[in-house]
Amino acid sequence: MSILFTTFFMEINRITPDEHIFSQRLAHIANPPKSLCYMGKLPETNAPVVSIVGSRKPSAYGKEVTERLATDLAKAGCVIVSGLALGVDCIAQKAAIEAGGTVVAVVPNELPDISPRTNYQLAMSIIKQGGAVVSEWMKGDNKIVNRWSFLERNRLVSGLADGIIITEAAERSGTLNTASHALNQGRDLFVVPGNITSPLSAGCNTLLKQGAYLVTDADDVLSIIAPEKLQKDSGQELAASATIEEAIIIKLISEGLRDGDEIQQKSGLSASDFATALTMLEINGVIKPLGANNWTLR
Repeated sequence: MSILFTTFFMEINRITPDEHIFSQRLAHIANPPKSLCYMGKLPETNAPVVSIVGSRKPSAYGKEVTERLATDLAKAGCVIVSGLALGVDCIAQKAAIEAGGTVVAVVPNELPDISPRTNYQLAMSIIKQGGAVVSEWMKGDNKIVNRWSFLERNRLVSGLADGIIITEAAERSGTLNTASHALNQGRDLFVVPGNITSPLSAGCNTLLKQGAYLVTDADDVLSIIAPEKLQKDSGQELAASATIEEAIIIKLISEGLRDGDEIQQKSGLSASDFATALTMLEINGVIKPLGANNWTLR
């Protein structure tokens, strides 16, 4: 049963995770929250949800790729989730807001307090634009916030999402704790590759070696978690100038299929004809590999 608590600053809602469409997935993670408190408005749709996290002191490269991915995903209709921490978190949230997107921030402290205090105005901007600031706690719960509180919070950041993007993280970054939660929760993990000489990219490059999805643009994420968000019209235009075999493959990929074996089976093409058509589509820049025999339109 939901509870509404009003402070001098703002209304705080308290619900159980299964009471709202946006938070329902938290009811099925390990160590689920007993309740969820929030200020603002939780998303009411089934829009794709992407968490973007990373270093608290990102490089210029980390800032650039974070802004680009957050902007493009927000414009594509994704809800952007992060932890309101300094660095990548707030960079992603600001970019998503500027793109007109919906943002949800997850904090470890008792609402209505905002941590860090320097991001108070960002939190208010998130709420003003139709998003929410979320916590397991509110005033009166007597929650003592320490370093472990942030690690506990991370399971909610990943648990709310369909996919988690790490744009920049060092080898021992706390961001890797979020990555661990994501994998344990069965969420798709996306990682931006970085300079092999940069300590800030060591954690990202290690995750890529371990099998995380490599991401260089928003379509890399959408093709996995929400292929219906990709531009199908472009696929239809490409099919008009392709061979019959190529057109069949384009159509199947534009409909959301990614696995090469499944595409061949659905296409009805022989192995040799399929391989030839697939190769020509890649050479001509119509499709691109995602790894592990998965494909998407460029």
